[in-house]
Parts: sequence; C-alpha cells; structure tokens
Amino acid sequence: MNISSPAARRAVTVAALTCGGVLAAALLAACGSQGAPSASAAGGPTSPPSRPSSVPPSASLSPSSKPTVHTEPRMPAKQCPTSALRAKVNKTKGGAAAGTTYVALDLTNTSGHSCDLYGFPGVSFRSGNPGSLIGAPASRPTTFGPQTVSLASGATAHAWLGLVDVGNFSSSVCGPVTAHWLKIYPPDQFTALYTQFTAQVCSKKVTAGSPLIILPIRPGAGTAGRVP
Repeated sequence: MNISSPAARRAVTVAALTCGGVLAAALLAACGSQGAPSASAAGGPTSPPSRPSSVPPSASLSPSSKPTVHTEPRMPAKQCPTSALRAKVNKTKGGAAAGTTYVALDLTNTSGHSCDLYGFPGVSFRSGNPGSLIGAPASRPTTFGPQTVSLASGATAHAWLGLVDVGNFSSSVCGPVTAHWLKIYPPDQFTALYTQFTAQVCSKKVTAGSPLIILPIRPGAGTAGRVP
C-alpha cells in the first residue's frame, strides 16, 4: 500500500489512534478487575452479618411477650380499717421459747366484705382504756417478713405477741407491774383497738432488750404450739 501521499498518511494515523484507544481501554478494564480494592476493603458500607435464628432481635419482642417481673411480698390493694376488726388475745394458743411466752393476738374481720392485712400491728400495754402507756411499745423483729393476708368476712388472722419474763431483768431496770389492757393499731391504721389482757410487764423502757415483741400478721387464728 502506498502511504506516501498526505491523505494516505492521515488515514493511517487516525486508524492507529482509534485502535490504540480501544486497546488502552481494554487494558484499564482488565487491570481494574484484578487489582482494585473492594468496597469493604476500602472502608465502605457492607451488608450486616445475619443474626442467629436462636437470638431474635429485641425489636421483634412485642410488649406482651416481654417477661413480667413480680415482686414479693405483694402489697395489699386495701388494708382492713380498724372499724372492720375485732381484737382478742387467745392465751390458750400460746407457747414459750427461750424465756419468752408467746400468745396469739387474733384479728377478726367483722365487716360484710373482704379486706387485706399486711405488716405488723402496733401494740403496747396501757393502764386502762384509753389509759396511759406502760413501758415501751412492742418491738418488731426484722427477721420475720410481712405477707399479705386476705380476710373474708368473718375470717381471722393472727400475730404472735411475745412477752419476755420480767425476771430476766433487774427490778431497778424493769420496774415490774401488772398490766390489764393492750392497745392495738392494725397495720397502716391510726385508730386503735383495745382488748383486756393481764400480764406482768416492765413499766420502764428497757434498753438492754425489748421485753415486748410483736410479729407480722399471718393467716388464720393462732394454733397451739405454733410459735416462731
């Protein structure tokens, strides 16, 4: 082929440039497919790993499927008012342990509807009805936890009342006297009940140990021999 003419030389040059461009593009494409870093290697976004089927995402839990935490003891919806209760000390159901005599303080629901009792009664000896305080009110041991007791109309619950033998204390510290009345505040109430009960008690506030103890409300009337 004669390429000595100017027109022929121009045609060959154009053809060469065109073929060279196509070849360069092909080479660049091949290099890009072999040596360019992937999106994840470059720090770009990647698809999150799949979550194991045994560990469902928390977002998939509906409110109803989440566990409900129950705390004990349950607080009552409505405590029995003083006006719905009658108090009585049942001495025949008592017992004794370590120099302390226990008697059952029974609380009976005299109303026409049910109610709850929860916690410790407030108990003290009085000189009469209402009278004045004798000694110190009963202490409440923290080793005995409260529980809710539901009382139907006519039903009875009890709390153990512990009386430490006054002979365990010196006369100067205790000041023993004979008391005839108990003043009882049902749990969470501000009006008291009175019941007759005769016992030897300390007239002074003994600091070496409480001579009078009250335990929390428990279901049913006190049972013979069932001391704490």
